[in-house]
Amino acid sequence: MSYLRFRDWLAEPQPIERLALLRIVIPLAVLGFLSSRLVHADHWLSPVGFHVPDLGGDWRQPLYLSPMPVAAAWTVAVAITAAGLCLVAGLATQPAAAMFALLVGYTTLADRLEAFTVNKLAPVLTLALFLSPSGARYGVDAWLRRRRNPGAPRPTEVDGGVIRFFQIFLCTMYSASGIAKARGDWLTHQVLWTHLHDQYQTEVAWLIMRVLPGSIWSALQGLVLVFEVGAPLWFSMRWTRMPALVVGLGMHTMIGLMFGPVVWFALLMGGILVACFAPASYLERVRT
Repeated sequence: MSYLRFRDWLAEPQPIERLALLRIVIPLAVLGFLSSRLVHADHWLSPVGFHVPDLGGDWRQPLYLSPMPVAAAWTVAVAITAAGLCLVAGLATQPAAAMFALLVGYTTLADRLEAFTVNKLAPVLTLALFLSPSGARYGVDAWLRRRRNPGAPRPTEVDGGVIRFFQIFLCTMYSASGIAKARGDWLTHQVLWTHLHDQYQTEVAWLIMRVLPGSIWSALQGLVLVFEVGAPLWFSMRWTRMPALVVGLGMHTMIGLMFGPVVWFALLMGGILVACFAPASYLERVRT
């Protein structure tokens, strides 16, 4: 009986707006994160810039990708940008998703010293878009299909499997992050306050720290821990889902405002959070 309920939950149709929003948010956040590298592609991927030398099979370097010629580096940068923008626009959606996943995955392995959560996650998230009908609506591909066949009904739902993947991914990532924090110093030290004084500090963070009393940060740290560790529970129950969505968006807003370059991570996670758990009635308002 439990298996049948799980199977029904997994396959439950979802509003297609969830998938369309994921198709737009993911490549935009990844391109934003990579923008500072893309404009310096020669220093990033070619011998013009610094690269860790080949350590000859050392266990600390399980994979070595040698720098590419300057022309090839610029070609890769242009291809990543073009594929990402095509995915956002829903133009040649499946080929664009495949190219974006492969090229971002390659550059992440080629530049492992500066690989961050955003570009580490990007290949897997984009592969999920590639395996889904992410261009079925709200994009150029959908518009062209409608012009060729004006009488065909436009899809309003998508098979729940792909949306469930993103929902499970998000809850798992939150919970794993919270457990790691709890096993570290978050239960014994005021870590959040320390982070706000680190190299990622922004003017907004400095101003907020001057206004809010120190006790607030202990409360916020506890709220983050409770939210992250219990994320699978909060988002699985209907009556706690909306409060969890508000807390999650508030957390990512604070991260984006107060931790400088981490803004792209905040936008990525916040966008996925809205796409996965915002009430369907809100998302369906964009339909025409």
